Amino acid sequence: AYGGAQELFGIEADLTTLGKVIGGGLPIGAIGGRSELMNNLAPAGKVYQAGTLAGNPIAMAAGIAVLNVLREDGVYEKLQKVSDSLVAGLADAAERAKLTESVTINHISSLLCCFFSAGPVRNYDDATACNTEAFAAYFHKMLDEGIYLPPSQFETMFVSTTHTPSDIERTIEAGTKAFVIAAQSVQ
Repeated sequence: AYGGAQELFGIEADLTTLGKVIGGGLPIGAIGGRSELMNNLAPAGKVYQAGTLAGNPIAMAAGIAVLNVLREDGVYEKLQKVSDSLVAGLADAAERAKLTESVTINHISSLLCCFFSAGPVRNYDDATACNTEAFAAYFHKMLDEGIYLPPSQFETMFVSTTHTPSDIERTIEAGTKAFVIAAQSVQ
């Protein structure tokens, strides 16, 4: 959502932190919130806050460019459609590899993560109980197939506006092979 998780879930946060997204993927971050909290930061308050890359003009230009793309009609709908396609394809690939009871795909909007877990993954304890050996086998096979995933099942994959249907199909094809390899670690 253009307003992030706060908009998506209807939350009015006390404080908001934003990472690389505000810099178009470049290293930058921001914090914002209610005035009674923000007034504690210098120069108004006693808490000093600064960053090496704060206000970096290249990151700010990249962030503005990304925001302009995200304002275009249909962007979030396209992201959702592409993401849903990837999730459905990976779930089908896991099922064909007989991993239906061993793989959980957490997914919201354009974010997703494959967990090697029989049940839902809702918190840290659930995540750490997952089969990391199976994830490692899956990750390395995906890498062999040219699909670069985050190297930990504690990180999230992101679908972007530049992913094409053929990119998604290629990822699903690689996932089909990778789930077969990972299945050997589950048994």
